[in-house]
Amino acid sequence: MTIQVAVLREREPGERRVAIVPDSVKRLLKAGWAVAVEAGAGAGAYFSDAAYAAAGATVLPDAGAVLRDAALVVTVGPPTSELLQQVRSGALVVGQWFAHRHLDAVRVACERRVTSFAMDLVPRVTRAQSMDVLSSQATVGGYRAVLLAASLSQRFFPMLTTAAGTIRPAQALILGAGVAGLQAIATARRLGAVVSAYDVRRATKEQVESLGARFVDLPLDAEAIGGYARELDEDERKQAEAVVAKHVANADVVIACAQVPGRPSPRLVTEEMVAHMKPGAVIVDLAAEGGGNCACTVPDQVVERHGVRIAGPLHILSDLAEHASTMYARNLEHFVALFKRDGETVTPPWDDEIIQGAALTHDGAVKHGATAQLLTTGGAA
Repeated sequence: MTIQVAVLREREPGERRVAIVPDSVKRLLKAGWAVAVEAGAGAGAYFSDAAYAAAGATVLPDAGAVLRDAALVVTVGPPTSELLQQVRSGALVVGQWFAHRHLDAVRVACERRVTSFAMDLVPRVTRAQSMDVLSSQATVGGYRAVLLAASLSQRFFPMLTTAAGTIRPAQALILGAGVAGLQAIATARRLGAVVSAYDVRRATKEQVESLGARFVDLPLDAEAIGGYARELDEDERKQAEAVVAKHVANADVVIACAQVPGRPSPRLVTEEMVAHMKPGAVIVDLAAEGGGNCACTVPDQVVERHGVRIAGPLHILSDLAEHASTMYARNLEHFVALFKRDGETVTPPWDDEIIQGAALTHDGAVKHGATAQLLTTGGAA
């Protein structure tokens, strides 16, 4: 019997992405998998049930029917506790878990003896680049954030020379030069803005400048293992804040993209900084879900403080659901290709560093150390 992959409709309000798109179905079938899709799973990203059926998937009416025979379940976000109760014991669930924010789901996965892998934990090694969902989805977020900022701004991005005079280009400041920040730089530059970028990791300077932006130099380097930024100590934070404040005050647009995995978003823009910004300036805070890089951010709202419009989008990736889903699905395809299949059994290659890094739960235990510690301490970071 062919091993069945289950594709679920996402339950989180506002989430329009889907884990597998019809083109991916074709490749999974060619690789020897069977695919069952919950009706309506792709509707938010404009992939119809008919398109899935035409690609060779079996479209079933509800989650229960899809999960009944599934050995492998793929999702975008973590499945709800209710859905996990329907996953058969011993099955594999692969998706973005962001476990530090969804500990209840992790507990249920353990109780159900579900083996789960978190795509957000895939280690950043060369072999895993094709599986890096954080990068693929950050690309979408950085691009869309600039378009959102342009729509909220009262100013043109490019310089315009008209019969009514010359309009100076907008000054854009990107906070955080990870994948989202670099895409934001490139997009803002394409729209004609003059762009500066800040990051506590000095290694990002070359990347920033290669895109035509000016790098905001800091007297420190806070790069941690894996290329992420570490948390700053109090003295470092004060140094960084003093430098950032000057640049925020001159910006027409600020795109904030700084995040530390598993931690609250670093606070980069204080309310005092907002108060000193130009009237009509715009901040788009991509770190809103983790508490925000800006002190004035309200998650999932656009608010105005001190004459500055501040957006804290939570589902910005769903604004480009079609391409975000397509990229995510390709990441999943490459990850799933690591699994070994024998009859009706799927076996993760536990000696593989990618599998080890992404493993969240297995055989009733939490495999990820930081998550296990959070469960032990009752969720206190």
